[in-house]
Amino acid sequence: MTELDRKDLLGLEGMSAEEIELFLDTTASFKEISERTVKKVPALRGKTIVNLFFEPSTRTRASFEIAAKRLGADTISISGEGSSLSKGESLVDTLNTLSAMRPDVIVMRHSASGAPQFLSRFLSTPIINAGDGQHEHPTQALLDAMTILEHRSSLEGLRAAIIGDIGHSRVARSNIHLLAKFGAELVLCGPATMLPRPLAELAPRISLTHSIEEAVSGADVIMMLRVQLERQNVLNFPKNEYFQFYGLRLEHLRLAHPDAIVMHPGPINRGREISSEVADFPRSVILNQVENGVTARMAVLERVCGQSS
Repeated sequence: MTELDRKDLLGLEGMSAEEIELFLDTTASFKEISERTVKKVPALRGKTIVNLFFEPSTRTRASFEIAAKRLGADTISISGEGSSLSKGESLVDTLNTLSAMRPDVIVMRHSASGAPQFLSRFLSTPIINAGDGQHEHPTQALLDAMTILEHRSSLEGLRAAIIGDIGHSRVARSNIHLLAKFGAELVLCGPATMLPRPLAELAPRISLTHSIEEAVSGADVIMMLRVQLERQNVLNFPKNEYFQFYGLRLEHLRLAHPDAIVMHPGPINRGREISSEVADFPRSVILNQVENGVTARMAVLERVCGQSS
């Protein structure tokens, strides 16, 4: 099997389709473990994983912790408030201190775009990017791809509509990079103030629309994004206006492919981005995404730790 030709997982933009397939294949192989009565294997026994989260997180942080424990690793979780940064220490010094304790991997989330990439230049310890600012969230895109492949035989030729605050979304950016590498057709939809510029830097095969009806027409995948209330207020959207124009409702699903799936990285805001009827619809795979998050992060930890062995 092809090995990963890098020590870190910082983003998907510079990663080849073959490298991404390596993670997806490993994710599929770990799927069976999550269905066992005893959900544990000794793949990373003796390894130590540090989870360093400078932003609040429920799904990503919990799934990384569960993934590490299912692989037999020891875990240490540190929040920004509980680190020496609150005492005035620089981020580089904090990471160097942790690295001196010889962990095998540091899983890091930070509000500054590019923070993991910057720190990886100073550390020999591998870093896994668990989300950096508005830049990338690579493991979310991997679990999303795995979820899609459970309902479709291939990503090639797929029509995927991504709807919401795309310009500020690291989830959207990583998904665009991944899906474009596999030949998917991408339709980005949202208010003009929430769409990315320039589009060419993300992928050459994407189209843009401000109409949710146009975006979902014929779509195989509808990926909704979380819209922060404070950003909605800054953009002067009245309370219910965003949902009126860009919230996904049952009538929109009738325009999509009959077997289209609905995705959302969470946490979902019912009545703002998506109706309750759609969130709980049989073709909603939102909870499947959460389940696959553990398996995808098991694959990432196993592959990155394997490179550092």
